[in-house]
Amino acid sequence: MEKIRVGIIGLGCRGFDLMRDIILANRKAEVTLVCDCYQDRVEKAVEEVKKQSGKAPEQFLDYQKALNKNIVDAVLISTSWQTHIPIAIKAMRAGIAVAMEVGNAYSIQQCWDLVRAWEETHTPFMFMENCCFGRRELMILNMVQKSVLGEIVHCAGGYHHDLRHEITFGWENRHYRLDNYLLRNCENYPTHELGPIAKILNINHGNRMLTLTSTASKSAGLHEYVIQKRPNDTQLLNRSFRQGDIVSTTIQCAGGETIALTLDTCLPRYYSRGFTVRGTKGMYEEQTDSIFLTDQDEEFDYNWKEQFGNAEKYCEKYEHPIWQKYLKEGIQGGHDGMDWLIFGDFFDRLLNNQPMDIDVYDAAAWMCIGCLTENSIATGSMPVTIPDFTNGAWMTR
Repeated sequence: MEKIRVGIIGLGCRGFDLMRDIILANRKAEVTLVCDCYQDRVEKAVEEVKKQSGKAPEQFLDYQKALNKNIVDAVLISTSWQTHIPIAIKAMRAGIAVAMEVGNAYSIQQCWDLVRAWEETHTPFMFMENCCFGRRELMILNMVQKSVLGEIVHCAGGYHHDLRHEITFGWENRHYRLDNYLLRNCENYPTHELGPIAKILNINHGNRMLTLTSTASKSAGLHEYVIQKRPNDTQLLNRSFRQGDIVSTTIQCAGGETIALTLDTCLPRYYSRGFTVRGTKGMYEEQTDSIFLTDQDEEFDYNWKEQFGNAEKYCEKYEHPIWQKYLKEGIQGGHDGMDWLIFGDFFDRLLNNQPMDIDVYDAAAWMCIGCLTENSIATGSMPVTIPDFTNGAWMTR
């Protein structure tokens, strides 16, 4: 194929922005189909495609009718979290390549169904965790692979993002997060932090996650926000949010490493993914953007604040080749360029019939954390076993 015919299923903020800024701007792709359950979103997308390409895409309100190989070669699934996996399975069984946006799973059975659909069809599938293409994440991955940080012992990360407005205005804005925060209590958005960590720890490629425990704080932040910002909204004022304000999860890996994840979206704070990597020779910590190497920096142990922000000086030596090339070409697209990189990777691999960088086993392993933490929290932070979706192949993949 000369160009990949892409269908966009789910045209909320994320889906529309990816279509407008990334897919329509990529010379290897064209948007031939748009689909959403809301007519106004479909109409807006049609106009944007016509504006940028001069062609009107096919339009649908029912995704099942949109899964047509005569119209698309691949679909981007950017719908509500709970519909990602069912749509992906139907697309793969229809022989249509899948780029599935991030989220969490609602049952382990869902994850197994996703894996088995791919194993039965081998339809190309990629989990679009853009943070795996972050500049710092890739630089630290490069340093780990070069053994600069020594043997990796512990990694941490979090989704630290004040989402109180997005959540509490969910009904008006037709955003799925509100229902999730009203009805569930779990690590509901684990993959931004877990994806890059999984790459560093070779999860599913010589290592795997074994067990987790998860603990949730009380839920107070969202109710306080509703009182302050929506004092006349009696419907929401009289509802209780199940989602704890802070969820802390600890994962044990087969290689002996530990992973600490934090969900922090219901209280006032600045944005951070808290990306931290600890090894026997050094560490990286995102919130101060600092690298500490024992053979160079021990003298700064007690006045380390002077070294905050020093990671930039390591770029010349350890910048990942992907970003070396990208910086020369010029950064474009959303989320500091990560979106452009991951979609470029997806399109290149699809055109060249190559295995996807973030495959169905990664998707299942990372997404299952959502429902497993829900189980752990509900049982008083009891340990929960993490399934091996590779059925033992992680040892040799």
